[in-house]
Amino acid sequence: MQFQNQYPYTSTRLPLFARNIVSTSHPLAAQAGLRMMLKGGNAVDAAIAAAAVITLTEPVSCGLGSDAFAILWDGKELHGLNSSGPAPATWTPDYFHRKYGADALTPPKRGFDSVTVPGAVASWVALSDRFGKLPFADLLEPAIDVAERGYLMPVVVQQKWAAATPELQSQPGFAQSFLPWGRAPEVGELFQFKNAARGLKAIAATKGQALYGGEIAEAIEKFAKENGGSITAKDLADFKPEWVKPIAQDYRGYTLHEIPPNGQGIAALIALGILSNFDLASHAVDGVDSQHLQIEAMKLAFADVYRYVADPRYMEVTPEQMLDPAYLASRAKLIDLKKAQNFQAGNPVKGGTIYLTAADENGMMVSFIQSNYMGFGSGVVEPTYGISLQNRGHGFSTNPKGPNTANLVAPGKRPFQTIIPAFLTKDGKPVMSYGVMGGNMQPQGHMQTLVRMLDYQQNPQAACDAPRWRYNTGMNINVEAAMNAQTVQGLIARGHELDIINDSYQDFGAGQFIWRMGDPGVEGYMAASDPRRDGQAVGF
Repeated sequence: MQFQNQYPYTSTRLPLFARNIVSTSHPLAAQAGLRMMLKGGNAVDAAIAAAAVITLTEPVSCGLGSDAFAILWDGKELHGLNSSGPAPATWTPDYFHRKYGADALTPPKRGFDSVTVPGAVASWVALSDRFGKLPFADLLEPAIDVAERGYLMPVVVQQKWAAATPELQSQPGFAQSFLPWGRAPEVGELFQFKNAARGLKAIAATKGQALYGGEIAEAIEKFAKENGGSITAKDLADFKPEWVKPIAQDYRGYTLHEIPPNGQGIAALIALGILSNFDLASHAVDGVDSQHLQIEAMKLAFADVYRYVADPRYMEVTPEQMLDPAYLASRAKLIDLKKAQNFQAGNPVKGGTIYLTAADENGMMVSFIQSNYMGFGSGVVEPTYGISLQNRGHGFSTNPKGPNTANLVAPGKRPFQTIIPAFLTKDGKPVMSYGVMGGNMQPQGHMQTLVRMLDYQQNPQAACDAPRWRYNTGMNINVEAAMNAQTVQGLIARGHELDIINDSYQDFGAGQFIWRMGDPGVEGYMAASDPRRDGQAVGF
């Protein structure tokens, strides 16, 4: 791939070129990963160390009680890891209707009844056991140091912390953990999380067992009983991450790989499959025709994803059916180049998240994502060990008559998930590990940035910096304020309902990209990091 040597957008960042790279949304996490490589570790060791640190430096986005997914190139083949946890054994529609009324369509947004089994720590252990080089305990040393000594509060994280405080300050353990002075920390203030250091030490000493059936699990069960929850130590002990085969979509001579359902990565694959029926490169990269086609393809993809995607054991259609080329070609025919539409699901049957990536000179590349879902997740923090718990249970349906009954809550079932790592190959060889954060922005960001790189030959940093749009529901689209004014007016003229947004972090995610330049031991990699957060790529 020959990229254009152009940086036409507002960011002044340039790509990083190195043989060993860690790219994350916080500098301390990137540096932790690099420390592991300098210690003799590989890309997996680096990714785990970075992931552990970022539970502390971006607790709005993830914590020790998050879920995680990964796609990994081990030097020879691609592997997928689904480490999203299931519902507690007590969870049924009746459980929620008794507690919250017969009209409750989902589990609550916050509190213990939004918490499914957290999988992030289990993903670290699984990755370390299978592919790591360094002892597991070594990988958590930087995070323990950050938790004990603290760090100075950065700007973007502080903004989100303060914004979440009014809603979450009364949740069990939240104020004790995240409001040390009775308020959110200010920019530049030292934040320490010593209880999380205790939790990390227990996790390090037991290789995760403390959280999955041991002392931390017992503390979570006790805390849940005291605060109206039903998750138990047994729920945690029964959990095991699942190694999966990534699903894929060919596009412009490359292949994009995503984790299969219960995640939404298939949305990016559907959208690209639809766009493959159009000559995007014949339209200007930031012009209205190109953006309109991408928006409509994404809307079609979400219509099917929200209708069908769930825990794959319960889905009524398969990913293969949803990605069938003939079906996607039929969906492409629904797009009107001059008019925005509100699409419904088709019938494919015939008859606040962090993302990081690391790559090393031996060819190992890791695409990793972990999240507590909404900002600070459930808001619940087990105080003894600093376990900030996600709210993935809110992604379930409790409505037996809803449109996607495959996603109806049930014991031991995984909810619909938004977090998705991505990986690009060409002719079976690794090309790029990448991801974009932010709820339903993630597949939209995967598609938009990849189109820029493959259709328009923009380099990863330019594709990362370019203004984005975000589809919400119906006809509503958010666009970044930096988007071309003529394009904005053209989209409005075609019927899109646009909101122009200045808060890039909130609505448009942030991404990290590592592109393989050739032999990793010789040419190495090119990395890009997103200016929408405190992203940084480091390497040597």
